Amino acid sequence: MVSTPKDSLFVLVKSLSKSEKRQFKLYVGRLGVNTDAKFLALFNLLDKLRSYDEAQILSSGIVKKAQLSNLKAHLYKQILISLRLNPVNQNIRVQIREQLDFATILYQKGLYKQSLKLLDKAKTMAIENQEKNVAYEIVELEKIIETQYITRSIPDRAEELANQAKTLSEHNLMTSKLSNLSLQLYGKMLKVGYVRNDDDLRGVKDYFEANLPVYTLDDLGFREKLWLYKAHLWYSLLTQDFLSAYRYSSKWVDLFHENEEMIYLNPVFYLKGNHYLLESLFFVKYSSQFRETLQQLERIVSNDHFPKNDNIASLSFLYLNSNKLNLHFLEGTFDKGLYLVNIIEYGIKKHSDRIDQHHIMLLYYKIACLYFGCGDHKNCIAYLKKIINNKQLKMREDLMCFARVLSLVAHYEAGMDYHLEVQLKSTYKFLLKMNDLHAVQHEMIKFLRSLGDIYPTELKGEFQKLYNELKKYEDHPYEKRAFLYLDILSWLESHLQNRPVAEIIREKALTLTR
Repeated sequence: MVSTPKDSLFVLVKSLSKSEKRQFKLYVGRLGVNTDAKFLALFNLLDKLRSYDEAQILSSGIVKKAQLSNLKAHLYKQILISLRLNPVNQNIRVQIREQLDFATILYQKGLYKQSLKLLDKAKTMAIENQEKNVAYEIVELEKIIETQYITRSIPDRAEELANQAKTLSEHNLMTSKLSNLSLQLYGKMLKVGYVRNDDDLRGVKDYFEANLPVYTLDDLGFREKLWLYKAHLWYSLLTQDFLSAYRYSSKWVDLFHENEEMIYLNPVFYLKGNHYLLESLFFVKYSSQFRETLQQLERIVSNDHFPKNDNIASLSFLYLNSNKLNLHFLEGTFDKGLYLVNIIEYGIKKHSDRIDQHHIMLLYYKIACLYFGCGDHKNCIAYLKKIINNKQLKMREDLMCFARVLSLVAHYEAGMDYHLEVQLKSTYKFLLKMNDLHAVQHEMIKFLRSLGDIYPTELKGEFQKLYNELKKYEDHPYEKRAFLYLDILSWLESHLQNRPVAEIIREKALTLTR
């Protein structure tokens, strides 16, 4: 899959809704001199183009090549100003920043008293909404003004501002340490996935313990607790401690429910928290709670009061549909999940500029698993090829490895074994290169390689041998990760019992339902 470079301005123009385009034209036309402005003509041309074409822009006569870069930069800035003025984008965070900007302008004009009044109002808003970074900026500006605007209360005021600056600085430092730890662990999760051996586990554990700051939970504010729970969640997922992941993702979501106003100020973090809660429930196979949590999230997102913007729409599409697929995997209802394929394909096309390749490939892998569960191995292979042939994918090495293993199995099931030996060698080399050739993959490759020498009458016995061998790794601290991506044991049971794999998984789901 080749990644086509896209022009930032063109992507921004195409992301605008009809109302945003109308507002931009009204904003530009507020002065008559702008009605024939070159940047407006460029905007109208880009709006009509289906794909970015610099040659067509230059042939239109709007601008010469030497001026195009500057004109594009000016148009980009004007669109952002217009969007900032849109009431839809006027959340608390923007309002606080706006008040700080106004206060700075008043200060520069020497209107100190008016500036201090605005700053005090903005600081109260910032502290109430846990925006402590900008609150610290406000206090620092207040300190500068107080040194120039002398009042009778300056001794008390100096003490008050110094204490506020110290408190906010301590909170911001704790937030920074916890967010750094969380980000680094998340980076490890995206790079290699779950720990693969004792060395991986020791490395993650040592890093976590060395970088987790000393804290008292009662002293932490909303944002510090949020980063703390995130850090613990990534650590739990990396070490495959899924019960702990469930505990901390629950704390993450509960933190928002205890501070409901934060859901509307930080809707992205709220969505992510619910997504990881659902992922944890999937791993511990708590299907009844999974279904209930998914339904609740869908209700909240569709509520008129829940914030609406392009980013939230993209994340909602990603998280809701990814977890709907997971629900069908949990319950073994693969055929009932096929309707999601068209919805997801359309959504990927619609949100392609906002969803990264990692998450798109993850959706493709889940679709491949859905088709595998339905017995449609050709479509399974088609979606796995999208992952295997993606040379741009630099994340989740474990996903790329298991896509190749599942592809081998799907080729065997589809009777497309004429190139199986070549694929086996290629997969074997890839797993070695990624340092990801573990017992489960090794046994699978060994089994598939030996198929050509097995008589049909001996096949069932060989399936039984492989099943007995792999069953030993079901609860192994590192090898069990193989079963998170592909339920190999259920696939083997389907061959031993001569029944569809979906039926086997459905029966298991009923016994595990909690």
